[in-house]
Amino acid sequence: MSIGEIADKAGLPAKTIRYYEEIGLVAPQRGENGYRAFSQNDLHRLAFLARARALGFSIEDCRTLVALWDDEGRASADVKRVAEAHLSHIDEKIAQLRSMRETLGHLVEACHGDERPDCPILKDLAPE
Repeated sequence: MSIGEIADKAGLPAKTIRYYEEIGLVAPQRGENGYRAFSQNDLHRLAFLARARALGFSIEDCRTLVALWDDEGRASADVKRVAEAHLSHIDEKIAQLRSMRETLGHLVEACHGDERPDCPILKDLAPE
């Protein structure tokens, strides 16, 4: 498959596929003409990476997950460890976003939103 074909099938931009090749996550064959020739295995790997990235895994986590996927002797505990660490990171982000939402919500409620120049939102943002 060409890069255009595999991009369509994997649901990834060609630029992303080139990047994944550059950092060693995929290694398509090269024809005599220098063009990439992607296999069905490359398609599976790219679909795997697309799904992992959609779940928010970092590139390094993806590298680890691909290595575990390739290792038939892997322990599922190793995979679970990576996923649990990522889940913990997501929980931290959610807590931060909730705190931000609460603070901004209070500021929006406190702002009259009228013609007066006094604005608690700007007051809060300004350095003291």
